[in-house]
Amino acid sequence: MAKCALSGRKTSFGNTRSHARNKQRRTWKANVHRHRIFDPATGSMQTLFLSAKALRTLTKRGMHWINAHTTPTE
Repeated sequence: MAKCALSGRKTSFGNTRSHARNKQRRTWKANVHRHRIFDPATGSMQTLFLSAKALRTLTKRGMHWINAHTTPTE
């Protein structure tokens, strides 16, 4: 599973508990999507895996903020 490039969110693990307090192992997958975003600093498109929360942050703060908080993976 992909990991968010901005927040680092990834699959988490835990238990599902029934009313009878039985426990079963399960996973929660992060809401991660692949998006192409224009980077004005380099003048090119970047493909990033971003969580839904990171996309909201990107919309609010702008691309200059994401450049300051991520490192290139390529």
